Amino acid sequence: MVKYDECSARRVTMLRRVPLRSVLAGLLVLSLAVAARAQQPAEGVLALLPPDSVTHHELAVGGRTLAATATASAGTFPLFDEKGERSAAVFYTAYVLDDAPAETRPVTFVFNGGPGAASAYLQLGLAGPRAVGPDFAPDPARAQLHDNPDTWLAFTDLVFVDPVGAGWSRAADPDKAKDFWSERADAQSLAKVVALYLARNRRGVSPKFLLGESYGGYRSVMLARALQREQGVLVNGIVMVSPFVEGRLMFGADRFALVAALRLPSLAAAELDRRDAFTPEALATAEHFALTDYLTTLAGRPPEGVAADAFYARVAGLTGLPADVIARSRGFIGDAYLDHAGANGAEVASAYDAAFLSPDPFPDSPADDGLDPVLDGYTQALGGLFVGHARDALGFKTALTFNLLDRDIARQWRWQARGIVQASIERDLRELLALNPDLDVLVAHGRSDIVTPYAVSRYLIDHLPPLGREGRVVLKLYKGGHMFYFDASARTAFTADAAAFYLQQAAP
Repeated sequence: MVKYDECSARRVTMLRRVPLRSVLAGLLVLSLAVAARAQQPAEGVLALLPPDSVTHHELAVGGRTLAATATASAGTFPLFDEKGERSAAVFYTAYVLDDAPAETRPVTFVFNGGPGAASAYLQLGLAGPRAVGPDFAPDPARAQLHDNPDTWLAFTDLVFVDPVGAGWSRAADPDKAKDFWSERADAQSLAKVVALYLARNRRGVSPKFLLGESYGGYRSVMLARALQREQGVLVNGIVMVSPFVEGRLMFGADRFALVAALRLPSLAAAELDRRDAFTPEALATAEHFALTDYLTTLAGRPPEGVAADAFYARVAGLTGLPADVIARSRGFIGDAYLDHAGANGAEVASAYDAAFLSPDPFPDSPADDGLDPVLDGYTQALGGLFVGHARDALGFKTALTFNLLDRDIARQWRWQARGIVQASIERDLRELLALNPDLDVLVAHGRSDIVTPYAVSRYLIDHLPPLGREGRVVLKLYKGGHMFYFDASARTAFTADAAAFYLQQAAP
């Protein structure tokens, strides 16, 4: 059980003696922030951002007190262009355990994806000291924050960062915000933020980790390369949650055999979970079929007669889709799974968790309206919950709109390759592992996610060449979808695996 008593810095000072190092660190951060603002007063939209806030909180996890206090910081880091003019303010929240030695205490920089998503997903769903309760999905309108028994503060300090356009991060000139919306510009700007945090807080000697979800997983590899190449900072470990890794293996499941085969295990896992029939053996059977008979059949001429009936029936048994629906597309399921969900085909499945069903708001329409039961449904409540947490617990109050997910950023994103379909982190990951022999990577997936199917990550990992010792890139599977951590049991299991990963990586 977690106790997390929220109180202001003034109140804590009255109740007990605050560690001198924490006070000095807080004063240093505040003085630097004030100095930066004094040199260049905020104008336009940046003027709506308040001064940085530092608060102190009592914290205990698992029945044992971790430290007298944890220090929480909420504020912005300024970014400057080549003329020395402020180009953006990047919002962050940090939770740091007091009195922990910086030489051995890890610090983790956390990012979500989108592109255009704020880090509130991972902060309130997985790693932060406060998290949404287990009743979040079925009753989001009444969702509240609770002490998080699985907070990663048990083994690492946490810095949640929102790239420009997400959360409360903004460009000084709104017309130039798109200058930050590319793979390279994004990695370069966030590398500056990481380097600034490390310098201001004297954490250069601390073990350093990156945690990213979805495009944030892709970003973590790009960021690690930018940190090493441009800032002289090497990271000890990367944790990727439901990462986007290889566009060519993710798009075109309605016409490309390998793409369809790599998606099939996630569809099978969703059907097993919906029937409460999941076993590792059943999933292994589906995986074997996907990369053998299913793949070779789709790659060849469409089957006919009795062979076709048997093949479509087997796919129907694995996915729960009607055999006639599968036959019409000759085995290429595509997005048919999302539109023919439920016993009578009148429900909508989520691409973010194919086991999650909701009523179809337009059952008489053959067209898909594009709304997702998870992304456009209950997770939207996270925005309001985080704003309340920032205001009431962290003391960060602003009239600026909080962008939980800005879809315009994804639509305007500039990819290095020819669009998202050609985007890949394989080359960067290989170079990163070769140039940093101490780096290890933990990849975590929900088994019923079809936005970023776990088999795509497994394919990439299986085809990496030998780069130093074995087991440097490890894949872990959990019950659930893209945001599997909203399931309490999955979050607990993942946190335990992450703690073991950190213990291994941060050891001298």
